[in-house]
Amino acid sequence: MPKKNIEPVNVSELNPEQRDAALALDVERLLRFGRKHKLIRDLDEIVARNTLLDLLGLSEPSEEKVPKENFDTPAVLLDEMVELAAAKGLFDGSVPQYRINFETRMMGALMPRESEVCKKFKKLYAKKGPQAATDWFYDLCVVSNYIRTAQIAKNIQWNASTPYGELEITINLTKPEKDPKVIAMERLQPASSYPKCMLCKENIGYAGRINFPARQTHRIVPLNLAGEPFYLQYSPYAYFHEHCIILHDSHKPMEMDRGTLAQIFDFVAQFPHYTCGSNADLPIVGGSILSHSHFQGGRYVFPMQKAGVAVPLRDPRYPNVRAGILNWPVSTIRLVGRSSQQVQNAANNILNAWREYSDASVGILSHTGDTPHNTVTPILHYDETDGYILDLALRNNRTSEEYPDGIFHPHREYHNIKKENIGLIEVMGLAILPARLKDQSAAIARILSGSEANTSREPDSPLAVHADWIDSLIAKYGTNLKPEEAEQVVRDEIGTVFSHVLENAGVFKQDAAGQAAFLKFAQSVGFQKC
Repeated sequence: MPKKNIEPVNVSELNPEQRDAALALDVERLLRFGRKHKLIRDLDEIVARNTLLDLLGLSEPSEEKVPKENFDTPAVLLDEMVELAAAKGLFDGSVPQYRINFETRMMGALMPRESEVCKKFKKLYAKKGPQAATDWFYDLCVVSNYIRTAQIAKNIQWNASTPYGELEITINLTKPEKDPKVIAMERLQPASSYPKCMLCKENIGYAGRINFPARQTHRIVPLNLAGEPFYLQYSPYAYFHEHCIILHDSHKPMEMDRGTLAQIFDFVAQFPHYTCGSNADLPIVGGSILSHSHFQGGRYVFPMQKAGVAVPLRDPRYPNVRAGILNWPVSTIRLVGRSSQQVQNAANNILNAWREYSDASVGILSHTGDTPHNTVTPILHYDETDGYILDLALRNNRTSEEYPDGIFHPHREYHNIKKENIGLIEVMGLAILPARLKDQSAAIARILSGSEANTSREPDSPLAVHADWIDSLIAKYGTNLKPEEAEQVVRDEIGTVFSHVLENAGVFKQDAAGQAAFLKFAQSVGFQKC
């Protein structure tokens, strides 16, 4: 007979004694979860219990019988404990970040030490291989609630058909919106330079603050990539399966050179079941954290990896490396070969040539004075049949009067859907869109089904940012769609906008002139059309 999880308590109906009794029982429930998932064992349980009793202001453990339950993650149980702790006045429960930080602090009591995690990972890698090691490490991050699967499950996801294949769309609902109280509290927070950023190794075990997440459940494992010290960790708000981050030991800026390529190749050689890529090293076309050298990866097949080659190429210097211009909106050259060194050599030739390449006829200038504009976004994975498959997306971060945010950046007419930088994840065909689109897209669907008036042109309308887009949708589809048709239309059209945003990021456009210019660049590197 399957085990049933007990119903959550109604915190508002409890007096202080009942609340403490419920908290004490929840401590035992959490300890049982920790034992079941091998977070703690034997004498660890006593230490974890005493740590939690102290944190929760409880004088002694519960004597009640602990129910047998079947939680996959502790999220529901931790939510209840957070509610009880807030009602007890242990922290300000009206501030979402304080709730998250307190929850993390509780779960931290059950975590193995960093050295134990590193030892177990290394042992599994040596005895059972890389996939066994990452399977265990990933599971640890899930059962400790470091990877916040309950929040990730709230994201809205769908696929959209485009000329480049299916793109993946995600409306990101994992992070709570900041209310005025939180914004005011953040302004009053003293400046701090510790940790230097959210990627630094010093985040392990950090208590957090109003504007910085707690990290008592955070663990990392050391790697050596092409002679440089790195660490592997997972992303707490994963955008795809086993979304990992590979961070440099030192807090040093992003780089993009031959050494970077060597490090990416070394990672995939060590973990051939993972894709690995790097954001570019320049603003606008780079990621959100340019100050700390890092890569991202995961056990996932991205839309870009499914794209076909539009123009096959060959470089006579590397007869065992297949190449081609990809059928992809962000201008990309694909290199395929079993020899890691040959693929790296061909990639380095592309990178070096692109750094200095200009073609004013298609708006590409490599420099403004001494300021560089050209770089690449590399994405690598390994295939048992073909070997190493490297996609090099060519990037340029130049701005102009017409495009102050970036010439090869989402253009203003698409900012209602996506105005943030097009980083590594988006380049691979996975859109990460703002939470506001959940309600806005639903309202637009109601307009197209005729159940709601179009108020986008009215003062202070929450749909004002979409006014032009809504007009174009009404002109195209009318306002008599069935509700389910209207919802699908809005999703399809969001997908179309995302494909146009990626086209904006493409340095060589999809028209004849753009593709001819792309081939001209490839030939300048030494490639020939097959």
